[in-house]
Amino acid sequence: MDSLDMNLLAALDTLLAEGSVTGAARRLGLSPSAMSRTLARLRSATGDPLLVRAGRGLAPTPRACELRDRVHELTRDVRAVLTPNVRHLDLASLERTFTIRASEGFLEVFAAALVAAVTPIAPRVRLRFAPKPNKDADSLRDGAVDLEIGVLGTSAPEVRTRFVFRDAFIGAVRTGHPLLTGPITPERYVAYAHVVASRRGAISGPVDDALQELGLRRDVVAVVPGFPDAMRIARTTDLVALIPRSCLRNGPPDTDPIGQGLTGFDLPVPTPQIVISAMWHPRMDADPAHRWLRDTVMAVCHAAAPARRGRPATGTDTGEPVRPG
Repeated sequence: MDSLDMNLLAALDTLLAEGSVTGAARRLGLSPSAMSRTLARLRSATGDPLLVRAGRGLAPTPRACELRDRVHELTRDVRAVLTPNVRHLDLASLERTFTIRASEGFLEVFAAALVAAVTPIAPRVRLRFAPKPNKDADSLRDGAVDLEIGVLGTSAPEVRTRFVFRDAFIGAVRTGHPLLTGPITPERYVAYAHVVASRRGAISGPVDDALQELGLRRDVVAVVPGFPDAMRIARTTDLVALIPRSCLRNGPPDTDPIGQGLTGFDLPVPTPQIVISAMWHPRMDADPAHRWLRDTVMAVCHAAAPARRGRPATGTDTGEPVRPG
């Protein structure tokens, strides 16, 4: 392949179509002498004169006549392969399954709205929501997952990311909890037992680091896999839950059943913000259907969490590779 010059294919196609070195040179924007040198290279590559003198013009050899249609088709196919895909995306007839990997908390808040946004305009598209046991990028690399939503973590340098929204941790207790009867100070916050959510079973986190600086410590009596589990426990006990603000939508009971009976409050100690991003493999970057999916996820998240939007802390929101901070 090192000795092949694909430009010769386009030159041969033009020469055979024009039947003239001067005409081919004009069409390709070359000088007649440069076109003559290209014809010499083509004769050497094919082992055939291709175009020979016939009076004041040139005539194709039998080999050139044999190649004309084939070369034209090959040139057209090469141009199609090396030209950006601008075909129209017909969502009404698009038949495809997208696998989205996200945490249980994200699905609890956004999955129904995402399905509602996709189904009416793309009825043949199926959304497969997959659990998120870790932040391994292999599933994006091998195509098992089309789009991942969550906090940037251990990833691959080539993975594309797009900022979705900014979130923050809050406390949540059952409505009527005695903690709500007065100012929520660090001392009153740690006076009650706590339930925490962790896929890895971790008991402590950033809030515990902040409390430790004050000489305080939470009494964690329950650890559950996801934030919805923590909310269910807090709703029926006196345990205090730590959840992202987006999990507590405070909507009508019929549309927000998991948040019913819970009251959220700002933590009495500072904790880092949560930056939620969309992640995908670069091979899907230019795919029209995948781009539509990414845009739809962005629109749904912004509509459902308008108060938590903001600019990304690192990188960009245009699909550039971003190293986790």
